[in-house]
Amino acid sequence: MMQQKYGQITGWGAYAPSNVVTNDDLSKILDTSDEWIVQRTGIKARRWAEEGEDGISMALAASREALEVAQLDPNDLDLIIVGTSLVESLAPAVASYVQHQLGAKDVPAFDVSTGCTGFLYSLSTAYQFIATGAYENILVVGVEHISQFVDLDDRATAVLFGDGAGAVVVQATDEPCGLKGFQLGSDGSQTEKLKLGLTELIKGESSKATIYMDGRAVFRFASRVLGSACAQVLQQAGKTLDDVDWIVPHQANMRILQSAARDMGVPLEKFYINIDQYANTSAASIPLALAEGLNNGQIKPDDTILMVSFGAGLTWAATLVELSPKMVCAESMFELGELVAEPVM
Repeated sequence: MMQQKYGQITGWGAYAPSNVVTNDDLSKILDTSDEWIVQRTGIKARRWAEEGEDGISMALAASREALEVAQLDPNDLDLIIVGTSLVESLAPAVASYVQHQLGAKDVPAFDVSTGCTGFLYSLSTAYQFIATGAYENILVVGVEHISQFVDLDDRATAVLFGDGAGAVVVQATDEPCGLKGFQLGSDGSQTEKLKLGLTELIKGESSKATIYMDGRAVFRFASRVLGSACAQVLQQAGKTLDDVDWIVPHQANMRILQSAARDMGVPLEKFYINIDQYANTSAASIPLALAEGLNNGQIKPDDTILMVSFGAGLTWAATLVELSPKMVCAESMFELGELVAEPVM
């Protein structure tokens, strides 16, 4: 009988463009202000890619960092999964470009496109390959280049989004750790509430693909689903919130996180939050926050992490992951142009 295999996160990395766009910057081109944005979203700044940067280059930077931390050669990978809504390449998959440019010869690779839940959907999928014994070394990436879709005539959405990437390496181990429970869901009846307008672009009805969001509907959905998804995954794992060291949520809106904290009966301080500096980076937000927390020492190697997200679909996802005391939290190797910006005041 095959011995149970577990998945240990052994590497992590993140990338954020060096171009910091503050609320004051946006107030010069939009009918808005720093006070208005902070009060309604909690966002102070975001990173927008500049010329020469795209989603693939960001994914590569985060992936290389994760592999370096894991001390794993790209050719030792068994699988690459990229959670993204990038349109740089719908076919072939973004993951195939990452695979090739990493030098991971003949390694299978595919994308998962579920909006902001893309990373957790991908991570849950990776753990299934580990548990069955099919693969031992998997790279999971969340990346978005949303600034290219921002409609600067729509202040309700233009202020919300940023670009970035995050990645983790998951490796098989005999040590009981890793994924202890997961919940995935989708309500396709609400597809029109949050979407990227590619259809209008293809039909010639628009000159640019832009994001459409029914803010009130999405807020109501997120406020309801975050707490329930967390409760379900904890019940599945036989755990309670007392067993959780950190909740790492999708960084969408501070008001949503405050509402979720109240509903769950936990202090907001238990949530790892960096939305103020990076805004909503969609599928990149959770791995970016996780990597930042591990590198600054707030998230410890033996912590239990509850990650939860919602996104287009409308989809939702939650995972409970036990890290391993054997993890080595290396000194941050991020350089200028990555995750080292001083707080924006």
